Amino acid sequence: MRHLKRTAKLGRTGSHRNAMLANLVCSLIQHNRVTTTLAKAKAARPVAEKMVTLGKSGSIHDRRLAAARLRYHSRHQLKTKAEVAKAREEDLIRILFDEIAPGFKTRNGGYTRIMKLYRRQGDAAEMAILEWVEAGSNSQETTTAEPAASKTEPVTEVKTESEPAS
Repeated sequence: MRHLKRTAKLGRTGSHRNAMLANLVCSLIQHNRVTTTLAKAKAARPVAEKMVTLGKSGSIHDRRLAAARLRYHSRHQLKTKAEVAKAREEDLIRILFDEIAPGFKTRNGGYTRIMKLYRRQGDAAEMAILEWVEAGSNSQETTTAEPAASKTEPVTEVKTESEPAS
């Protein structure tokens, strides 16, 4: 019996499911937004939120726990200096602990949002976007702040010669 077992199996073995969710969360950390199926997004949300919770404390132990959960390989295993330089730029643990987690210091949970999309053409799977909550609200704040600043200053329209006169 599966009493109190809340893990979505997603039709995969345990190791395959853990690797898939780790890759999905790594993509979320790197790109701030991931389009996937609704079931995978719902399964990846707790993993992503636990990574942010680890990132908020920022200890070396939490960095190691996050690296182990995300199956992240450290830079000392790379062979050439070019590989090390590229890995340093795309260092997921650094991005998580230094850029994403400090934005959620005052927030107690709910770091991600799932927005439902369309049904996929081939198999009618319901698609969704998994993204950080603060990433979406920060971009909205900047767009709403710009029109407010333009209200105080007079706006003059300049037509270029390439535009047809209407």
